[in-house]
Amino acid sequence: MSQFDNVSVLKKANVYFDGKCVSHTVLLADGTRKSVGVILPATLTFNTAAPEVMELLGGRCRVRLAGESAWKDYTGGQSFSVPGNSSFDIEVTEAVDYVCHFG
Repeated sequence: MSQFDNVSVLKKANVYFDGKCVSHTVLLADGTRKSVGVILPATLTFNTAAPEVMELLGGRCRVRLAGESAWKDYTGGQSFSVPGNSSFDIEVTEAVDYVCHFG
């Protein structure tokens, strides 16, 4: 799907890591919550409350899930899943354009 129809977008941006990650929350008609954003080149650690699927629309990064020692490479068109109440390290080498699907 290339767009979300019939949604509400929260106007206030979610700004993390001194602006290295900026997103906006999107609320779908069925109550589903997503965020749409960009992560600039950096190495960051994100904590999760709910399970997440990170869908990369563009860019290049590598990810290491909590409890794992190996990094895995991702590019636009790929996605990765993160359990709830967990974390992941991400090393962005080319700005990542993403959609985060919660739940």
